Amino acid sequence: MLAGLVGGETLLSGQHTGQLYRRLMANDFAGLQRLITAFFASIPHDWYRNNPIARYEGYYASVFYSHFAALGLDIRLEDATNKGRIDMAVLFNGQVYLFEFKVVELVPEGKALQQLRDRAYADKYRARGEPIHLIGVELSRESRSVVGFEVDSVGARSGERHG
Repeated sequence: MLAGLVGGETLLSGQHTGQLYRRLMANDFAGLQRLITAFFASIPHDWYRNNPIARYEGYYASVFYSHFAALGLDIRLEDATNKGRIDMAVLFNGQVYLFEFKVVELVPEGKALQQLRDRAYADKYRARGEPIHLIGVELSRESRSVVGFEVDSVGARSGERHG
């Protein structure tokens, strides 16, 4: 049913939601990065005026969440593990997507993906036998946009790493 709804691209977020669905189905991470950058570029500048919201990781995570939630996906926020909390886990199409968000000043620092690796967040989902995609997203306080987007995919059976 979801695929039928997406075909017409008439869901909550319109065209972006349909594109998000297609990017996830294809594991098109470069396209996903472009789309997410477009999400943030579409937020009016006036919403930031006299408002410190762009300083907070929770703001950016909420924007991500709202777009993924519009698809009706299985989303787990602040997903607790034995070594910390995954900012956002998405279970979709027989795959697991683990997101970590970090707010930086201007340039990417690589800390989001590194945290996913260092804290072995994927371990919680390995028993599912599904591909797991670690996605580190860094967002700039200055530009209020995505400045870093790294993906490390772990194969379901072989333990292969891609990214």
